[in-house]
Amino acid sequence: MMNNESGGKIRLARERTLENIHAAAIAEFSEKGFQGATTQAIARRAGLKKAQLHYYIAGKEELYEELLQKVLKVWGDIIQFDPTLSEPDAVLSRYIRNKLNFSFDQPELSRIFTSEVLGGGHYLHKYWPQATANITGKENLIQGWIAQQKIRPLDARLFIMHIWAVTQYYADFAVQVKHMYGDFEGDNAAREHIIAEVTTLILNGCKKGEGA
Repeated sequence: MMNNESGGKIRLARERTLENIHAAAIAEFSEKGFQGATTQAIARRAGLKKAQLHYYIAGKEELYEELLQKVLKVWGDIIQFDPTLSEPDAVLSRYIRNKLNFSFDQPELSRIFTSEVLGGGHYLHKYWPQATANITGKENLIQGWIAQQKIRPLDARLFIMHIWAVTQYYADFAVQVKHMYGDFEGDNAAREHIIAEVTTLILNGCKKGEGA
């Protein structure tokens, strides 16, 4: 009979192996997309044999969908308009910071979503209704700011899409950023500078003009 200590060690070992598999899969799918990735390559990256990999996962498709759901859940949890804030500058600044931090910290995971969209989004059919409802909520809040004359009149949905495009750039084009701007990994001052510049750009874009 297995004691609690032995059972705990087995669970810990399994969790670590799954973490390695997920890290390997994120790297493989991010680099090659769903079609180009193979379970053999994922196993090799994870330091496993293919047969060992399939002891932990059902198959490539299930693993891919699991990672897509992971990034969508993270975005659902942290990349929202903070309901505890009311003023546009505060809400948008927090949103931009959270989105950029995710792009900086997990570019490969973020790029799996982008790769899937570029491939036609076949595995995202369950995501779009939720995403549409999410952007509609943000759009309604922005329309309220416009009605209260807190920001200039603008196309609220396009405004959200443009914020996404700018912040997502730092994940999808991380290699280009590294060559054109410099490798700022571990440089908190450079990271904060980028966040400040992007935030200023977007906030200035929605400010009311003089005399409006």
